[in-house]
Amino acid sequence: MKRILLFLLFVVLACQVGAQTISQSELDSYVARVMKEFEVPGISVAVVKDGKVLAAKGYGVRKLGDPTPVDSKTLFGIASNTKVFTATALGLLVEEGKLEWDAPVINYLPSFRLSDPYVTREITIRDLLVHRSGLGLGAGDLLWWPPSTYNRKEIAHRLRYLPLVTSFRSAYAYDNVLYLIAGEVIEAVSGLTWEQFVETRILNEVGMTTSNVNHSDAIAGGNIATTHARIDGNVRIVKPFTSDNTNPAGGINSNADDMAKWMIVQLDSGRVSPSKRLFSPQTTRELWSIVTPLGTGVPPPEVAPIRANFNGYALGLGIRDYRGYKMVSHTGGLPGYVSRVAIIPELKAGVTVLTNQESGAAFNAITYYVLDRLMNAPKFDWFGGISTLVKREMASAESADKETAAKRDANAKPSLPLEKYAGTYRDAWYGDVMIEKQGEKMTIRFTKTPSLIGDLSYWQYETFVARWHDRELRADAFVTFALNPDGSIEQVKMKAVSPTTDFSFDFHDLTLKPVASQ
Repeated sequence: MKRILLFLLFVVLACQVGAQTISQSELDSYVARVMKEFEVPGISVAVVKDGKVLAAKGYGVRKLGDPTPVDSKTLFGIASNTKVFTATALGLLVEEGKLEWDAPVINYLPSFRLSDPYVTREITIRDLLVHRSGLGLGAGDLLWWPPSTYNRKEIAHRLRYLPLVTSFRSAYAYDNVLYLIAGEVIEAVSGLTWEQFVETRILNEVGMTTSNVNHSDAIAGGNIATTHARIDGNVRIVKPFTSDNTNPAGGINSNADDMAKWMIVQLDSGRVSPSKRLFSPQTTRELWSIVTPLGTGVPPPEVAPIRANFNGYALGLGIRDYRGYKMVSHTGGLPGYVSRVAIIPELKAGVTVLTNQESGAAFNAITYYVLDRLMNAPKFDWFGGISTLVKREMASAESADKETAAKRDANAKPSLPLEKYAGTYRDAWYGDVMIEKQGEKMTIRFTKTPSLIGDLSYWQYETFVARWHDRELRADAFVTFALNPDGSIEQVKMKAVSPTTDFSFDFHDLTLKPVASQ
């Protein structure tokens, strides 16, 4: 669930480490540059250090064309930064003796199944959080993204039909659907829905009283940022994601004030007041300990300082080193919202960047700029480096799209009359997809996903392109028919046209078989 400036003090900011000081004017200038370069209408930033809030401030506007400003209480969807809240909820239940991290999930959800009986038997509560189940990248996301008519329990049931693409615990592949299962575990064990548990047992205890726990609250009105994205080259308003099926993976809406409180609690091993803890230091160690190791790689020279010596995924958090310090971090992405949270435990410091435009470049430029100053690190041109990378990536994507188009055989023709491709096709885990001939046009419709309806245009050989009517999806897909020797259709496979398509559009995991006419 799949695709991101900064803060300031209300007085001259003295984010001072050693002899280095950042003035408010310096930061204001930097934020303005970032917002302009990456076309972000509104940003909210929180910075904490040594248990104190150094900054919690909004920049820009909530909505293009409306002068209402972003402030420290303006809500943004934090998307997958929700995952650590789900992990923390499980940690609270472990502390209460109601769960064990390494006990099988079926001990608590007897009906839970994955496609492999061995994995079903062995997968543990910890495994739900660390992306090593054997499912592929984003597998099953089409059950809820874009919003489907399946409810949470129906999605959970259908996971048993998803194929595993690697052996159990052998590889990392980011998923959202197992966080949905984690939410079901919380409900089964506590008697409270995930939403009730997180709101009453975590948000209220931390003092995050203006945050909420539902994707659907993005349209509730009030002080909330409007969602924006770049569509056909221009940044404009887009529809927010409003389905609550996967709130445990990404449903929280929060702001700079509340995220500052959350970072302070995380950095102080769960302490919410001098005399009270939300969770114990042992739970902090669990949340921050790598379970699934990841490669470090070599970053492009434009962002050379991010080179890591270790890297991995813990419980709802990524763990790596940055300039010699352990960094605990995560990002989040939804239509029109992207965010990043990064904390440096040794320095008791952290930064949160929330945006209302899909620019990971913006949140990274701000995050590293702030962290460097909190560390008294050598100056580095994050703005210039990230800007260069973005331009190169955009050019690369454009080149890939042109290359795909250039390889098309414009003289090819379909083997069958168009009406022969029409029919109902069924995938074991998703359900039914309808292909129809209407006059001279072909259409495709996912029966459980109202927005996945579009025109089916011929491409080449036995391949068509699904061009979705909702252009905000940015997820056109190749639809390829495989024929039997007698010319009947054996199956249909799909694949995103563009490499920039969000991985949550897991069309490639579908194997659509014709449904015999009744």
